[in-house]
Amino acid sequence: MKLNQQWWKKSVVYQIYPRSFMDSNGDGIGDIQGIISKLDYLKELGVDVVWLSPVYRSPNDDNGYDISDYQAIMDEFGTMEDWEEMLAEMHKRGIKLVMDLVVNHTSDEHHWFIESKKSKENRYRDYYIWRKGKQGMEPNNWESAFSGSAWQYDEGTDEYFLHLFSKKQPDLNWENETLREEIYKMMTFWLDKGIDGFRMDVVNFISKVPDLPDAPNPEGKTYVSGGDYYMNGPRIHEYLHEMNREVLSKYDILTVGEMPGVTPAEASLYTNSDREELNMVFQFEHMDVDSGSGGKWNVIPFDLVKLKAILTKWQQELFNKGWNSLYWNNHDQPRIVSRVGDDGEYRVKSAKMLGTLLHMMQGTPYIYQGEELGMTNVKFESIVEYRDIETLNMYKEKVEEGWNINEIMNSIYVKGRDNARTPMQWNNEKNAGFTNGTPWINVNPNYNEVNADQAIQDPNSVFHYYKKLISLRKEKNIITEGSFHLLLENDPFVYAYTRSYENERLLVVCNVSGEKQKFDLPKEMDLSHPSIMISNDARNIDEIGHLLWLTPWEAVVFQYFV
Repeated sequence: MKLNQQWWKKSVVYQIYPRSFMDSNGDGIGDIQGIISKLDYLKELGVDVVWLSPVYRSPNDDNGYDISDYQAIMDEFGTMEDWEEMLAEMHKRGIKLVMDLVVNHTSDEHHWFIESKKSKENRYRDYYIWRKGKQGMEPNNWESAFSGSAWQYDEGTDEYFLHLFSKKQPDLNWENETLREEIYKMMTFWLDKGIDGFRMDVVNFISKVPDLPDAPNPEGKTYVSGGDYYMNGPRIHEYLHEMNREVLSKYDILTVGEMPGVTPAEASLYTNSDREELNMVFQFEHMDVDSGSGGKWNVIPFDLVKLKAILTKWQQELFNKGWNSLYWNNHDQPRIVSRVGDDGEYRVKSAKMLGTLLHMMQGTPYIYQGEELGMTNVKFESIVEYRDIETLNMYKEKVEEGWNINEIMNSIYVKGRDNARTPMQWNNEKNAGFTNGTPWINVNPNYNEVNADQAIQDPNSVFHYYKKLISLRKEKNIITEGSFHLLLENDPFVYAYTRSYENERLLVVCNVSGEKQKFDLPKEMDLSHPSIMISNDARNIDEIGHLLWLTPWEAVVFQYFV
């Protein structure tokens, strides 16, 4: 397939987390009519695709990622008619729609699971993963991603069911061919309605090692991660190839698989077009740069050298073999300007720098709602203000273990998922213009300074800078097709790299610090006739020599020819 047919390679995707985007009816919860009311804003920004987090019917144990009916809309968000109107209005503006596909698990309120639980003979029993206990304990020692055991006991049938996430999210049994056929039918239902692709939630978890063995446990913990037995399992490529054959190949769509623990070698198998599986994957390696040996909540200082090594590996090892997705933020990650940049004095400048660093790489960029405004993390005073199940479970567990509460809250301030889930900041009116009711989660207090109205009116805002980054990707083939070469791999403050395509070159230089930094231009680089493609600071092109002094958080992209 030629590049121009793979429209997703030149696209920029915008993720909407519907609960927090825009509320149209005053109940404090974002909804579909709210999204419709803001489509002109997205058109103005210039994005090509919206990835919509789940809007399916759900009891909302994990904010919609626990689905009780795949072919109905959650009442809080609206109706199927609202959804159809939204799709039509997006398409009218040239915006495509990618839906979240959550098929590793369902809600325990899905009719499949309700039936499955009734008896061992029920025709739906085998749609889920049931096992007998061992010596009065769980079938194995796997830990749920949300703390505690990955197994839940059911008294009625005297067996346990597997839930890698919440106990209200039982894992589906992909070994069952009838189940797979049901899933493919459901996917076809949405594609026939006209959607433009799927983002697939933890899709590399769907194949488990058949006998579900205990995970190694040298420290003798009660529960440990069993990831080696359910990430990238033995039948994963078979399942994805079958999905492609039965459904995906019949439509011109974007497919991205969320795949924790995937390596570039594995990702090239998932995304190489000859293998007919997916277009791209979300990997998390760069999201763990500030995580210690204790995992996500064990926060350690950000390490730029480590980040460079990871992103370079992905840029180089997928080149001409697969395709990268590029992201800093999503509904599960804290705000990048607070995490890596400076969300105080240099909030706008560091947000622009981080955008430049990422958007000049090869891959499809994903912008998470509010990133284009430089929205920041939030520090709620009390745990009662938080809503995320992962955060609340962790807090309870750590308190029981005797952790200091200030220490726990500091981890939440840095890494909690609710950092991304505070309402979108539209203006400086009550509740940031998100709702005229009581918001389901509190608004970040800085909405007076950080909001869409202010950003649109200010030509120097993060919004207008992102708008330019988006348009450059459409105009410049070098951004989509060029090779990548890292410079200064061990510099702890300057992130610099080149992109090369035919006789054109880009030199991307970013100061990832609040201090002035020196950048020595490589001697072989001829910058005698450069132009500045984009920059977040005023820089005189006539001053370009072999030594650049970078201002705090400066980003500059030089274009030149050889």
